[in-house]
Amino acid sequence: MSSLQENVRKHRRRAGMSQEQLAEAAGLSLGVVRKIEQGGNVSVETIHLLARALGTTTSELFATEAPEPLHLSAGDGPRLSELRRALMPPVGLREALVEVTTAPELAVIQRKIDDSHALYHADKYDSVAKNLPGILRDAEAAVNLAEDGNARRDAVVVRASASLLAGKYLTQVRRYDMAYHALSQGIRDAREADEKHIAATGVVGMAWLLLRQDRFDEAEHLAAATADEIEPRMSSAQPGELALWGELLQRVASAAIRNNRGDVAKQARRMTKTAASALDREHVNFREHWTTFGPVTAEAKAIEDLSLIGDFRGVISRADEGPVGAKALAKLGRPSANNWDRHRLDVARAHARLGSHQDAMEELCTIKRSSPEWLRHQAMARYIMTDILESRKRTLTQEMRDMASHLDLTG
Repeated sequence: MSSLQENVRKHRRRAGMSQEQLAEAAGLSLGVVRKIEQGGNVSVETIHLLARALGTTTSELFATEAPEPLHLSAGDGPRLSELRRALMPPVGLREALVEVTTAPELAVIQRKIDDSHALYHADKYDSVAKNLPGILRDAEAAVNLAEDGNARRDAVVVRASASLLAGKYLTQVRRYDMAYHALSQGIRDAREADEKHIAATGVVGMAWLLLRQDRFDEAEHLAAATADEIEPRMSSAQPGELALWGELLQRVASAAIRNNRGDVAKQARRMTKTAASALDREHVNFREHWTTFGPVTAEAKAIEDLSLIGDFRGVISRADEGPVGAKALAKLGRPSANNWDRHRLDVARAHARLGSHQDAMEELCTIKRSSPEWLRHQAMARYIMTDILESRKRTLTQEMRDMASHLDLTG
């Protein structure tokens, strides 16, 4: 097993660089490089900067070590216990017993799934968490009590949709092991029912989960292989097909840019733009694909790439222009709240890094007003606010104190 410090030292020496030269090439302080080579912990963003300077992938520098001990307060406790029981029931020698003797109506279950999707995108995470156990149990009962092959297939399709919704929610709230279980179940169900596009939608979610876990190589390869398999004919493609293909390409680009594979990311972004330009506006249909997709979403994600490589002036210059400008939004439609809020977080980060703390705060406060619960789950929001708190030389404003409290920060 290799530690981060060993990997960085090995690649630095292979490149013939001193610690001072590596720090300068990566845009980091000498103290940060020394800290890493002495076994200190750093963010993935810092590892990415080192990888770029060393001419390798971010994944190559990752450590393979035993994890830190869990704190006594770690874990879900009672908060997600009901959802965990519904999603991951005990497994024995026989099928799990169901509490109902009549199969629930599939149309009713699907309607609850659709309603919960709407709640998810309205930032109502508590409501989604409360709805999911019942949805999952009903979907499981429908499969187990199906009377014939056709009925079972239809029930499996609905169970796939329920599992994918659970995977989406659990990834968002960073319960990754549960999310992996839910997404895997959904993809397998969709494959069993020969519903390739539902399975591919699950792959979009799986790639997002892998990105959240910093598994960049796997996310890129999974999304690329799936995108190749479902690539539509541009002359006859339906909007849902274009949107799903575009989402997979976005996962390829997002993984590649984080893994210091810029050429791959650029190519994937070009293909994403092709898919988006074939749509007149942002397209949304949660039964066909993961979220909204179109020209606005594609541009927002391209701007995200600029943020990831540290081109903060580039972020600001494009933040309110072109497809993400006010006039274009009126014409093309708005992306999902999550994608738009993520875009504005990139803008906030750029302002903070360029020293415009008040502009960064305005962006954070705007997001907080519209999506307070979403913001609390964003590590980037905490990084931005920590940057502001550590750089602030004057007394904190009331809104800064309120934001720090909302994000569970002190300063």
